[in-house]
Amino acid sequence: MSPYSQSFITTDNMLEWYHIHNIEQLDSPALLVYPERVYHNIHEITDIIEDIGRLRPHVKTHKMGEVSQMMIQFGIRKFKCATIAEAEMLGLVNAEDVLLAYQPVGPKIARLLDLQDIYPDTRFSCLVDNPTIATKINNLCEKRKTRMDIYIDLNVGMNRTGISPEQARELAVFISEQPCIQLKGIHTYDGHIHDSDLNVRTKECDQVYSIVQKVMDEIQALYSHPFSLIIGGTPTFSINAKRKNCECSPGTFVLWDWGYKHTIKELPCEYAALVLTRVISIIDEHHICVDLGYKAVAAESPLPRVYFLNAPSTYPIAHNEEHLVLKVKDSADYPIGMALYGVPVHICPTVALYSKANIITNNQYRSDWEITARNRSINY
Repeated sequence: MSPYSQSFITTDNMLEWYHIHNIEQLDSPALLVYPERVYHNIHEITDIIEDIGRLRPHVKTHKMGEVSQMMIQFGIRKFKCATIAEAEMLGLVNAEDVLLAYQPVGPKIARLLDLQDIYPDTRFSCLVDNPTIATKINNLCEKRKTRMDIYIDLNVGMNRTGISPEQARELAVFISEQPCIQLKGIHTYDGHIHDSDLNVRTKECDQVYSIVQKVMDEIQALYSHPFSLIIGGTPTFSINAKRKNCECSPGTFVLWDWGYKHTIKELPCEYAALVLTRVISIIDEHHICVDLGYKAVAAESPLPRVYFLNAPSTYPIAHNEEHLVLKVKDSADYPIGMALYGVPVHICPTVALYSKANIITNNQYRSDWEITARNRSINY
């Protein structure tokens, strides 16, 4: 049994779950991670999909080896990542199957092949959406006397990467003619589908799936080995999880955030990561300043970018590199040094702002976990 499986229940009932007894040991701003809640979220997601073999979580959210190991302990064997560093982090924890859900260009091709040599117990693959990169990967594999598994990246409306459904068959034919790359299936990300209404989301997701399934049938006819379909992220997870012939790749679920908590309401996930900040200045009767600049919480969204669990009535009015100004009813309620516990609107880029996470169990700061894949490279 995981050491975190019971902690979700045994948190000090005299305190809110997020409060820390020994908070004086932590400087601010800081990233707080609550492993018992991470455990809970992984458990809930594996329950929803039932067949863990169809689960391929994206590690871009947490970027931590310890969280990846928790997933492996649950029986998860397949993973998705966005960077070479994330791929290497998964190699370091002996993940079995790692898809770089990013088309490698430039030095990334050689770096990915390096990982394949250095971590032989991990099976690496990547995305391709055009013949130019397919050729480059094939040629470098041929030079190194190795092979690489690839997936065609299909654009179904995100309009960021991927080949159009109409051109996918032609690319599949081209790949079949290359001796050192092997097509394993189709990958598509439907991140443009995120309506808070589950019925709307389901309709849009089903429309995308019908397009993808048609492409899958066309390409499968060209090959004798069975293909895999890797589809979706967190917003469409509960919908795609009901299908039997695809792998699902949620990522944010493991830590959760304010944005998804209030839009993807059907998923039973809990906040598992917070940002700690402190009051550093009293501006006037109705305004205070805390040390949570946009170097400490993701700033790509409009204000508010963070909500405070122990100060829900505060409202941010100005955000700078090292400062966040909050409007309050009475600044006398917020003495200098007071700790505030914040839920980011978007946790994924927030995690990437920190080199370590402070680990909190049973209302105590216990240790630190390195955010290993925050860097662009680890060893290779």
